[in-house]
Amino acid sequence: MRKSLKVLSIVCMVLFFGLSGCSSQAKDESAKMSTENKEMMDSAQSGKGEEALSASENTEKDQTADTVPVNQMVIYQADLELRVKNFEKTVQNLENKVKNYGGYIAESNVTRDGNEQVSGLLKLRIPQEHFQDFLTDAEGQAVEVLQRNINGQDVTEEYVDLESRLKSKKAVEERLLSFMKNAAKTEDLLKISDDLASVQEEIEVIEGRMKYLKNQTSFSTVNITLYETKVVIPNLDKDQLNTWEKIKKQFMKSTNLLLAALSGIVVFILGNLPILFVFVLVGFLIFLYYNKRNRQRKQE
Repeated sequence: MRKSLKVLSIVCMVLFFGLSGCSSQAKDESAKMSTENKEMMDSAQSGKGEEALSASENTEKDQTADTVPVNQMVIYQADLELRVKNFEKTVQNLENKVKNYGGYIAESNVTRDGNEQVSGLLKLRIPQEHFQDFLTDAEGQAVEVLQRNINGQDVTEEYVDLESRLKSKKAVEERLLSFMKNAAKTEDLLKISDDLASVQEEIEVIEGRMKYLKNQTSFSTVNITLYETKVVIPNLDKDQLNTWEKIKKQFMKSTNLLLAALSGIVVFILGNLPILFVFVLVGFLIFLYYNKRNRQRKQE
């Protein structure tokens, strides 16, 4: 009996110490897991969890890439060179066509080379669904189509990639905002703020590029160069055929020239009369002197 009690007490002691050890181990593991979770949270708040965010971003990018519907997006541009009969009328007709199709004029330039040639450049934006119809109407306004070039750039893949990147950046932005709310340290808050500003800047760039692609694919660009060549016939100048008028004009010119010459002589004589009087007097005295000497020589 005593032997049985001794064995029973030994078994009870073993079970007691075994349960104590398991409880202590469980507490240590629980404390360890709590510490690791806290460290992971702090590292995410302080920017050290960027690898986890990057992995999550790539996962979300792959998921969204599979769910985004693919719609073909093509940027069309046409370049036309047309010879027209009436430049002004053609420009007016094209402007009316653009307005009817719901487009707008992006640029308009007109160049005139004297009266013989008029040219101009029109840069038009036409809704893509009316692109071909407008080209047909524009070519119908021309006497001759000198050149016709149409280019198309498929940007579907780029737009889908931008959509995926935007969704991923939005998810990262939301996480950083949640981390910022739970941040306890100032340095962690500053780090998260810098990361958030960088992500938001990338979001703005992506959204701007997407808006540009939407605009370019919604409206096609049509560049039209117009030429109008005129044959200018010179008119007869009636003034050049009026002989009698020419004679009268020439007679008046010669009369005025003669009167001007006489007037100049009279002005010269009257204006210089004192000087001329002195010269005449001196000359007269010289004449008398030589005349007197000649008489004396003849008498001798």
